[in-house]
Amino acid sequence: MKPARWTSHALQNLTDRDINREEADRTLASPELVVLDPPARRILMRRYHDEALRQEMLLRVIVEDTVDETIVITIYKTSQIKRYLRGVHR
Repeated sequence: MKPARWTSHALQNLTDRDINREEADRTLASPELVVLDPPARRILMRRYHDEALRQEMLLRVIVEDTVDETIVITIYKTSQIKRYLRGVHR
């Protein structure tokens, strides 16, 4: 796995959207689903239990890959799991 570099926007989203950095790192390391977002981005997704909201959420991490690193562009969580994981089984 390439090293990850976080943009200031993505780091701010961790705070603004109350996203646990450990959950974000888990998603980067072991996504449940990866969707290509042409021309150069990938969307990494993983379900997790959000302790603050007390419900299952989907974490979506949008990245761009270079030869040397993975750049985290933005990150957000959503409760609309079925919308994004249509056809994917646990």
